[in-house]
This record gives sequence, C-alpha cells and structure tokens, in this order.
Amino acid sequence: MKNIFLAISSLLLVVSGYSQELRQVKFSGATTVSFFSFVTDQGVIINVSEDGKVLEWGIEMDRRRYNYYPGKLEPYMGRVDYYGLESDSVLRGKIKSIGTCQLNYYGAFETKEKIGKLKMIGHSALDYYDSYENQLFKGKLKYAGTVLFSYYSSFENEAFRGKLKTIANTAITYYSSFDDKLIKGKLKSIGSFKYEWHTSNASYGYQGGLKSGSFTQNINGIVYIIM
Repeated sequence: MKNIFLAISSLLLVVSGYSQELRQVKFSGATTVSFFSFVTDQGVIINVSEDGKVLEWGIEMDRRRYNYYPGKLEPYMGRVDYYGLESDSVLRGKIKSIGTCQLNYYGAFETKEKIGKLKMIGHSALDYYDSYENQLFKGKLKYAGTVLFSYYSSFENEAFRGKLKTIANTAITYYSSFDDKLIKGKLKSIGSFKYEWHTSNASYGYQGGLKSGSFTQNINGIVYIIM
C-alpha cells in the first residue's frame, strides 16, 4: 500500500510539473519571438510575450480542421477571473485565473523591470533580466520554471542583437548582416535543425521564402512555430 501511495504521489508531482510547462515558441517573420506558450493541466494554452504580458489564451485548434494552422487557438469556454479593486493597483484588471490555473504578477514594490509582469503560471515561476544586465534584453523573460532563456548581447552582429539565443540547451542562430538582404536576421538554425531561405536572386514569388526546413519543429518537447 505504501508503495502504491508513493507511486501515485510521484505521478501527481510529474503532472503538476508538466501542467504549466513551456509548450510552444512562435517566431514572427522568422525573425523575432511573437510569444511563448504555456499549457495548463486542463489543456489551456496561455501565450506570453517576451516581456511578461499575457497576450491570449485558448484551446489549441484541432489539427484535423480544414483551416488549421499552427499556434491558432479556439476560445476557452471555462471560467476566467480577474483581479478586482481590492488588489494592488498594478494587478487590477489583470487575469487572476484561467480554469484551475492561477496567475500571479510582480507588485508595485518590485524592480521597475518586473512591475506588473507575470510572476507565476500555476506552479511555474517566471523571472526577468534586470537593468544591471545587458540593456538590449533587460525586462525580457529570463526563467520559466527551470528553463533559462538567453539573448544575443549588444556586442553581437547587428542583425540579431537582442534576439533569443538559447532556450535551455537549445541554441538558436540567425543569418547575419553580411548575408543577403532578404534573409539577414532570419532564423538559421534551432538546435540541430537548419533553415535555408530563398535570396534576392531567386525567382519572383520565391524571394525571401523558406527553401528548406519546417515551419513547425518539435525540439526537446517544445514546438517551434515559424510564421
């Protein structure tokens, strides 16, 4: 009986750790991060910007749908609560919970880089780069749970300064300012997966378009979406 109890407890811990994990990263124009997506234990996707704002939430669209495209959400019909007038002025009007997932924010007495930003998604704590760190990524997401995010500093090539550099052990690279004008700043690789783009020498209609690589790629359990 004791072993069964321990097994169930371990399973609950695994589910709890899984329930607000980083699920997706979406890039706009294959150059910059649009949002990070977290999934709750009820399967609700919560999209969060690099600087800690809740952008939208919903249920991931069924991939069998005719008009399906990666990252699109359908409305969540469950309960959503907001912080009221009794709350810290920084919190008022912000989303308090989505279904069973509680959301907390940094209050007015935090450093200016963190005030009002998302602090907790369920059991996952979020932290941000402070002002004493590189100016290009101060205020950007630094940790989500145990996942570390890093960014290219001001000493890097101008085509990717300030852009997302790593998520945990997954490295992200971009084409530099020395590359063709239509592909500079675009994704070059995510982990071991490479991206090639048609240059300005390509036929009309292909210029700047994806030549090889996938618009969606699952790497270490995180789906990277390029739109």
